[in-house]
Order: sequence, then structure tokens, then C-alpha cells
Amino acid sequence: MTEQLFEECISQIRRNEKEGLRMIYEDYNPMIYSAVWEIVRNREDAEDLTADFFIRMWDAAESYRPGKGHRAWMLTIARNMTIDFLRKRRREEPVEELPEDAARQRTVEDSVVETVSLRQALDALKEDERQIVNMKIMGELTFKEIARILGRPQGTVAWCYQNAIRKLREVRL
Repeated sequence: MTEQLFEECISQIRRNEKEGLRMIYEDYNPMIYSAVWEIVRNREDAEDLTADFFIRMWDAAESYRPGKGHRAWMLTIARNMTIDFLRKRRREEPVEELPEDAARQRTVEDSVVETVSLRQALDALKEDERQIVNMKIMGELTFKEIARILGRPQGTVAWCYQNAIRKLREVRL
């Protein structure tokens, strides 16, 4: 979706016309789901949060400023609401096993398997590497946009992306 078409859809949303939301949903549902899943690593939570994202975006349509990059704006909303979800969950539920421990265990098991799927390859990456690769490839964001979203230097983001790609190549061999 072009920047201009996105702005037209946002204008429709501001006029309470659901067609704008439908068009954005159809184009960006996979990108938002992927970005959320990379953080929560749970299908049910990712589906719920993705649905919540589009409701939140409808409510936040007034805050969108044209020309600032709509993908970065959407991914910032998705990332922030997902992190808020995780913080709330941590306060409400005792955690028996840390998600990082489960991911590490999966990565070790996956390395034993000869045929490595893309998902297994991504499991070999650190969380921040997965997020950056996801934003760069699925979100089609620039390193500058990713750096702004994550609050990290652009050079660090580019370096992290290159390391992640190198790791993915090694796992796929």
C-alpha cells in the first residue's frame, strides 16, 4: 500500500468509514501479526493482539501524521501495545519458565534436525535480531525507521541485522 493510499484510508477511518480499516487490515494483517508474534512467541496471544491492534489503530487514527512513514507508525503501535501486554501479564501471573529459556531450548533441539525450517532458523536468533529482521523484511522499513522505533542507533540496528542474516545463512547450510 502506498503512503498516499494509506492516508486516504486513514481519512476514511477519521470519518468513521470502515472501508479504510478493511483495506489497511487486508494489506497489513500479516505484517502486524508477524511483528507481534516475534515478541510474544505464542499464536493465540499474537492473534488476539493483532485483532486488538486494528481496534487501537482505529482509535489512534487522529494521531497519524502524513509523511512520517505509515509502516513505522503502525509497527510502533503494535510493538508498544505488545510490550504493555507482556508487562501486564508478568504482574498478573507467576512465571515458571522464562520465555528466553524455552526459546534457547528450542534452538538447541532445532540445531540437531538436518532440515531447518525458516521458523526454526529464526529461533536461532536473539529476540532483538528477530525483531529487526522482521521489521526490515516483513515491514519493509529502513534502518533509520527501525532505529527510531526501537530507540537504538541506526548503525547498531544495521550491524545487528547483518549479524542476524549471517546467522541465518549458517543455520540454513
